[in-house]
Amino acid sequence: MARIVSVGSALQDVYLIDHDDFGTNSHGFFNQLKLSAKVDIDKIKFSTGGGATNAATTFARSGHESIFMGCISEDPAGQAILNSLDDEGIDSSYITYAKNTPTGYSVIMLTPGGERTILTCRGASTRFDAIDPKDLETIYPDWLYVTTFHGDMDSLDQLFTKAKSLGAKIMFNPGKFELEHSRKLLGLLSDVDVLLVNKYEAQKIVSGTLLTELIAKLKNYVPNVIITDGHQGAIATDGKEVYRIGIYEDVKIKDATGAGDAFGSGFLAAYAAGKSFTDSLTFASANSTSVIQHIGSKDGILSQKTKLHPMPIQEIR
Repeated sequence: MARIVSVGSALQDVYLIDHDDFGTNSHGFFNQLKLSAKVDIDKIKFSTGGGATNAATTFARSGHESIFMGCISEDPAGQAILNSLDDEGIDSSYITYAKNTPTGYSVIMLTPGGERTILTCRGASTRFDAIDPKDLETIYPDWLYVTTFHGDMDSLDQLFTKAKSLGAKIMFNPGKFELEHSRKLLGLLSDVDVLLVNKYEAQKIVSGTLLTELIAKLKNYVPNVIITDGHQGAIATDGKEVYRIGIYEDVKIKDATGAGDAFGSGFLAAYAAGKSFTDSLTFASANSTSVIQHIGSKDGILSQKTKLHPMPIQEIR
């Protein structure tokens, strides 16, 4: 198994669950919540999230040596994140602590159909300048799984440079803030071994409307590329062949939070364990499918012992 460092955000998540007032209208908006009104909520659930802690959980449950690097604060939310990492056997010794900045916090308003609106105070989760790339010298990771750095391209560059100097491979799942710096992002991709984006994000990096167009252009920058497209599945390349991926199972969504994290980390969990490219895509899709059937981004994450069934994967020319 591999030593995998997940770098990115850690958040305390609070779910507000209601089956009446959180209904949506035909325009895709919540029904009106009147000012000064008191709205009774059916249920509250506390959880932890953030792309990097979600990914670290997948790696730990798949039997890898899982390490989290990110920034929190010494407050109740930060303690909840530490407890969650400890429960999963994730190494938290490389966490940095921000002063005078609270741990990142999200309030998630969840509809009966599993869609949500997320209100986030990112707090310490954006303090990527506090992460010291030299810490990698004591870890010597096999892989880095890197999520959004909130647009801090300089810190990303320093981290990637150090990782490559140590012989580590990098899987990168950029966020919207990195996409705002497309030229710098393209420069970073030369260090990336696996790139994960959705269709919209891919279109922010290269031009194109069809998935086949987008992946043909992106594989000029990164040898392994995965582009997800919601219910339409995904398209992926290992640098040689291109594969069209369906969905693992057609299930009812309880909560879509963390689905992308589960897909990306599920792929790397299998790939770093020596599974084939297509088998890794199957585990990625199965992991994501399981997560969306639970409320919270971690409860449905699969373990290495999970039995999987085949899914539609077609090689395309």
